[in-house]
Amino acid sequence: MKTTIAAAVIILSADLAIAADPKILEMQDQIVRMQQQFEKTQQEQQQQIEALKLQLEELKHSSPSSSVPEQSTTQASTKIGPKKSWSPEDPIGIRSGRSYLDIGIIATVTAGSSTASDIAGGLQLGGHDPNQRGFTLQGVEASFSGYVDPFLRANANLLFGLDSQGGSFFELEEAYAETVSLPGGLQLRGGQFLTEFGRQNATHPHSWAFVDSSLIFSRVFGPDGLRNPGARISWLVPTPFYSELFLAVQNSHGGTATSFRSGGGHDHGGAAELPFGMRHPDNDRGIKNATDMLLSPRYAVSFDLTDSQTVLLGGSAAFGPNGSGSEGDTTTQIYGLDLTWKWKSRNQSGGFPFVTWQTEGLWRRYELGSFDWDENGSGSADDGELVDLGTGMPAVFGRETISDYGFYSQILYGIKKGWLAGLRVDYAGGDRGDYENVLKSYNGGTPFTTDLSRESRWRLSPNLTWYPSEFSKVRLQYNYDHRRQIGSDHSIWLQFEFLLGAHGAHKF
Repeated sequence: MKTTIAAAVIILSADLAIAADPKILEMQDQIVRMQQQFEKTQQEQQQQIEALKLQLEELKHSSPSSSVPEQSTTQASTKIGPKKSWSPEDPIGIRSGRSYLDIGIIATVTAGSSTASDIAGGLQLGGHDPNQRGFTLQGVEASFSGYVDPFLRANANLLFGLDSQGGSFFELEEAYAETVSLPGGLQLRGGQFLTEFGRQNATHPHSWAFVDSSLIFSRVFGPDGLRNPGARISWLVPTPFYSELFLAVQNSHGGTATSFRSGGGHDHGGAAELPFGMRHPDNDRGIKNATDMLLSPRYAVSFDLTDSQTVLLGGSAAFGPNGSGSEGDTTTQIYGLDLTWKWKSRNQSGGFPFVTWQTEGLWRRYELGSFDWDENGSGSADDGELVDLGTGMPAVFGRETISDYGFYSQILYGIKKGWLAGLRVDYAGGDRGDYENVLKSYNGGTPFTTDLSRESRWRLSPNLTWYPSEFSKVRLQYNYDHRRQIGSDHSIWLQFEFLLGAHGAHKF
């Protein structure tokens, strides 16, 4: 025993003596560093593998034809996973393990003028359209996107803007999470999101091919488009070509649900604001059952006509209640069809030259309930009540159904890399409602026989866009507007936009 202990002491002393050698210490330290570097490299490669898997799942649920890229200022590279060095083409983001957050800022400013005296809310219906002579800050959008884990990715878009009076406003455009690994081609989305109705509604203003929204979309869906909190399920149908079904269930009230449980106010030539169909939304019944929610189905299919031509067809609908009558059983139905065709040269360079034609048509069927403006039962016309000038009494309306309809059609020609020319034609109209057949006045305003918010109008818009890089654009656009009962107006707008950071590529 004593001999064993003595031997151990001698061996330990020898090891300590060897370890005291600086060369040995240096080699041991080098081995430790190399082992750490090896483990770090393994971790990075594993993260890159996971990132590529996530990208593969994303592609399965995004563009129907990745061979035909959409030109936009926001197609910044969205490479994910660890990077050894950063370049201006890489996104600005935060990464931790398998999750990451990409951050981007997009600012859009327009300068110009118009012959119209009612630019904001009259000539220009969109909430992010140029709204005055001089400069318009159409929006500064902060976008946040990334993968939460191998099962979920998330996206949020916060927008700041200025109205025509110089007042600031802030919007939560979107904030949702969606799955990336459900079986059977299924995907779930939940949160606040733009309804996938047609081609335009689900896009943000900075991705539009023109400086303003189309007339029919702004008329039917309001200045901010159709969006609300809710949930959406989609199914990528197992066909040899792209085929996908969507169904969204969302809240049906608020300013972002204009055709549903919303006042939908508008202005009549300087008179006080009137609710849609000249009925107050005071009789809104709220949510009592599932039928009081907003339901929005959509089906889209895409396939290649030739090796240089791709087409996408879509059909959309939206169903929900509105609060226009005391019965509480009035509903709104909206239907839409869209067609997109794109040609890209076999000898293309950077995606140019190309030609894209896109058109959409919408039809809205709106049930108006019976309504008596003598809400206080006084039997006489009081302040704030709509008066029938034929009787001098508060106006009384019966039940009726009105229709609004319209379309836009646009063509874009990618002349060469960085240069695009576009042309769009818009039309919006509607049938005449019974409520328009008698001269009426509101709050002492000018008598009228026509609901100008539903009067027929059309617009022609040629433009030219230059992309100095994928992070900026300059666009010059002319609008010729003709509004029945008002006449023709001419407008010219010069738009500038820049992107700082990251932003995902847009769908074809």
